[in-house]
Amino acid sequence: MTQRPNIYAPEIWNNPHPFYAALRREAPVSQVEPGGMWAVTRYEDVLYVLKNPQLFSSEGFRPSVQPAWLEQRNPVIDSLLMTDPPTHTRLRSLITRTFSAPGVARLEPFIRASAESIVADMLARRRVDFVESMALALPSRAMSALLGLDASLAPRFKSWADAVTGVGIIPAEATERRAELVAALDDMKHHLNGVLELRRREPGNDVVSDLLQARAQGGVLSDDELMGFLVLLLIAGLETTYDLLGLCGLTLADNPDIWARLKKDRTLVPRFIEEVLRFESPSQSTIRTTTQETELGGVKLPKGAVLLVQFVSANRDESVYRDAHRFDMDRTGVPSLAFGQGIHFCVGAPLARLEARLAMEVLLERCDRLVREPGPVTWNVAVTTRGPAVLPLELHPA
Repeated sequence: MTQRPNIYAPEIWNNPHPFYAALRREAPVSQVEPGGMWAVTRYEDVLYVLKNPQLFSSEGFRPSVQPAWLEQRNPVIDSLLMTDPPTHTRLRSLITRTFSAPGVARLEPFIRASAESIVADMLARRRVDFVESMALALPSRAMSALLGLDASLAPRFKSWADAVTGVGIIPAEATERRAELVAALDDMKHHLNGVLELRRREPGNDVVSDLLQARAQGGVLSDDELMGFLVLLLIAGLETTYDLLGLCGLTLADNPDIWARLKKDRTLVPRFIEEVLRFESPSQSTIRTTTQETELGGVKLPKGAVLLVQFVSANRDESVYRDAHRFDMDRTGVPSLAFGQGIHFCVGAPLARLEARLAMEVLLERCDRLVREPGPVTWNVAVTTRGPAVLPLELHPA
C-alpha cells in the first residue's frame, strides 16, 4: 500500500473492516491520513501499546483536540484521558469510586425508569429516529442526574461533546462550523462553571459535590483539572453509550434471529452487548505518542511518532478470534478491547454497559419487533468513535 489512505474517507469509514483486515495482513503498523499517523492494527500490538505507557504517551492525544486555530483552551486537555503517570494515577484515583460498577449501580432505578419512559414515548409514535429518541436521550438523562445539571440542558450535551472531540478534524475552510464549535464550548463551560459554583455553596448527591469534597480533603485538583474531569465524564458518559446504543438498535433491527433469541432468553442481553462492543467497536481507536525510538510490529518508529491505536481492527483480528467477522453471542475466550486496556481503560465502561442492558431489556419487554427503514446507514464521523448518525425504525408493540 504505497498511497496513504484517509481513514475518514467514506469508502473506508462506512465499512472499515475490509480495510483493516488488509492492513493486518500486509502492513499492520503503517502510516495513514490525516496527518501521517501510524495505524496500529493487530491485537497483540494494540495491547502492547496500551500496557506500556512509558513508551507510548497519552499526552500525544492533545494536538487532536487543541488545534492551532482554537484560541481558547479545550477543557479535556486537563483530563486524565490526556495524562501519563504520576498525574494520571492521582486523577484516576479520585474518580474510580464514582464510575465503578457499584458506583453507577445507584443510578439503575433512575436509568430503568428513564428507559421505560422513552420506550413508551417511542411506541406512542411508532416511527422514530432511534438515535435521537433512545441513543441520545437515555445517556443525556443519566448524565444530568450524575453531574447534577438541569435536565433542560440535556439536548445540548451532544453538541458539547461534539465540540470537545471534533475540533481537530474540522477543515480550515469550514469557518461556520468552527464558529459553532467555539460557541458550544463556551456554552458548556458556562453551565459547568455554574454547577461548580452551586455545589460549592450547596453540596448535593452528585459527582460534582464528590469532586469538590475530594479537593477539600487534599485531592489537589486545580480549577482546570476540575473542569477537565467534568468534561471527560460528559464525554465518557455520553459518546461511548450513544454509539453503543445506536449500534445495538441497528444490530437488532437488521438481525431478526438475534432479536428472537433475546426475546426468548433475556439473560443473554449482557452477552449480546459484549459482542456488539467487539463486532462494531463504538470506540474505534485511541491516540498515543512514542516517547523514544522504538520498534512495533517490525516497524521502527521515531520518537514523537503519533499512533492511532485501532480497537476496531484489534477486535476483528483473525489470529485472536475464531470467525472474527461473524457476530456470535456464544463467543468465549479473549475479551475485546472495546473499552481499551491498562491504565486508560474507559472510565465510562460500567455506565455504558448498564445503560445498554437496561435499554435492551425494556425494548425486548415492550416491543414485538423493530423494523428499519430500507437504505444505507449514515455514520457519525468523529476522531475516535463511530456509530449510526440516524436510525429510522418502526416499533411494533408486544
